[in-house]
Amino acid sequence: MLLDYPVDSMSMPRSMNTKTLEIRKVPSKDWTSGFFAGNLWQLYRLTGDSKYKEQAQKWTPFSKKESVNSNSHDVGFKVFCSFGEALKVENKKEYEAVIIKGAETLCTRFSPKVGSIRSWDFNKEIWDYPVIIDNMMNLELLFEASKLSGNPKYRNVAIQHANTTLKNQFREDNSCYHVIDYNPNTGAVRKKTTLQGYNDDSVWARGQAWAVYGFTMSYRYTKDEAYKKQAEATALFFMTNKNLPEDGIPYWDFKDPSIPNSPRDVSAAMVMASALYELYSYTKKESYLAFADKLIASVQTDKYILDSEIKAPFLFDHSTGNWPKHDEIDEPIIYADYYFLEALLRKRDKGSK
Repeated sequence: MLLDYPVDSMSMPRSMNTKTLEIRKVPSKDWTSGFFAGNLWQLYRLTGDSKYKEQAQKWTPFSKKESVNSNSHDVGFKVFCSFGEALKVENKKEYEAVIIKGAETLCTRFSPKVGSIRSWDFNKEIWDYPVIIDNMMNLELLFEASKLSGNPKYRNVAIQHANTTLKNQFREDNSCYHVIDYNPNTGAVRKKTTLQGYNDDSVWARGQAWAVYGFTMSYRYTKDEAYKKQAEATALFFMTNKNLPEDGIPYWDFKDPSIPNSPRDVSAAMVMASALYELYSYTKKESYLAFADKLIASVQTDKYILDSEIKAPFLFDHSTGNWPKHDEIDEPIIYADYYFLEALLRKRDKGSK
């Protein structure tokens, strides 16, 4: 179904309503737009089947214009999950140029006063300078752009953002807040809140996975022990949580009062699995390898694999996008597939990026 899906720059598959069978399709400006091309590149690396590479080559260019879109902090997701994956297969200067241009664009959203990249521009009546834990994921674009270009600027911005997040985003139990709102004039924290969690003090599952992944990846580029320490602490919080189901696939929020009658989030599990394979490569702690293996085994069952009768370019059901908005609840979502495929590659290579 991934090979047969019609190539269309305005119709990147994002998610699917399994009741109406309607596929949610998005243009490149959507934060999820780079994942489908990335999935095709990763499938090529996993299978060696050139058909996946041929399709990936058609989809990847659609994300190019996002390298100059300064209206979004998700340049990393859009550009690096497509062009970054392409570069792992084909060492092309034009791919490198798009990544470096994207990093330059992302830096325009950085405030030295706050020490962070601004996440969102909407809801200005609610917050002044919001920074979300998801934004850690966009730092890979910056670190890699510095490697490719030799320009330390991008790396320096990434490090400042990671340090500010490390300082302000975590609770004493090593879970993380979704949103920290800063005073843009002083850099002081205004409030610690959420948009996608159950409430400000709840524990949004995918946010915890973004944190572990983001700080593990930041350790890869910096070897800063503080990053690895935080990644390990938040991973332990996730892995040992009393509200984690037996199969390891978390409820969408660890503190949803309707647990156990609460939607799961396969995407959170797959982000965590991929992160743990990399974290294992730096720590050699078998518990990370075992937990990641468990997650990968759990989703490869009839409980989570999308019904073969449903014709759609997705692998898994039962991810949760934005519960408070009643948006993409208990559905196939593209990034669950992306991080599953990445996790398979890391499992095969025992944790290397």
